[in-house]
Amino acid sequence: MKNKTFEEINQIYEIDIEKIVNNIKKNKAKIVLLQFPEGMKSYAQKITDEIENKSKCNCLIWMGSCFGACDLPIEVERLGVEMIIHFGHSPWGYRDVNEMK
Repeated sequence: MKNKTFEEINQIYEIDIEKIVNNIKKNKAKIVLLQFPEGMKSYAQKITDEIENKSKCNCLIWMGSCFGACDLPIEVERLGVEMIIHFGHSPWGYRDVNEMK
């Protein structure tokens, strides 16, 4: 597998890094857990580096199982985790409301 840059990864998964960083800063989170589905775990460190560099928080990567949005690792609260960011890799196909009129 080619070692991809964050920009290349973002073209595949459309990661809204600004929204992530803004939420971290807004909530003043210092320790953030990032949870990735299996298909994105090979890119986890690059995504984590980007988030840490832009938000100045410490990120932990959850390498346990992830079976969807309902599979949150709530036991990490003991580690001082203040926020969990859960990533998905399936397209949702949202449409602009104006397109539907």
